[in-house]
Amino acid sequence: MTEGTTSAAVEGADTLSRLEQEGEIAADYLEGLLDIADLDGDIDMDVEADRASVSIISDAGGRELQKLVGRDGEVLEALQELTRLAVHRETGDRSRLMLDIGGYRAQKRAELSELGAKSAAEAKSTGEPVKLKPMTPFERKVVHDAVKAAGLRSESEGEEPQRFVVVLPN
Repeated sequence: MTEGTTSAAVEGADTLSRLEQEGEIAADYLEGLLDIADLDGDIDMDVEADRASVSIISDAGGRELQKLVGRDGEVLEALQELTRLAVHRETGDRSRLMLDIGGYRAQKRAELSELGAKSAAEAKSTGEPVKLKPMTPFERKVVHDAVKAAGLRSESEGEEPQRFVVVLPN
């Protein structure tokens, strides 16, 4: 191994270790919240796309956990921010941790990927930009990725919370 590949390997291991630590801190914080709320759920941790990923899953079909998702994922978004703050308090570093509850985000990701692909197909066939409804940053990122995979470009326009994606034809 050369010195460059050695330092890259060490840096990668350090990043993985830091993300795993974020996941551990987040899991402890979320377990405390579940106890306070008297809800049952198991915590699953992973590292995906250079960010810690924590999921709360339930054997009871997730009905109980739906309270933690809220309407259109509003409660989930708030819990994610609180969890990121808990990680920041412990580590001193800003966290990009992703939280999923009861598979809500995974299902939403699949729906948004399909929307991005359909919007890209529409922009290709009509030659006109396709404007989508306002979305959260997570939702916009998934759509942008799907549009890019379809070979087109997209941009976000507007101001939060009315920021939306525009799919551009070639």
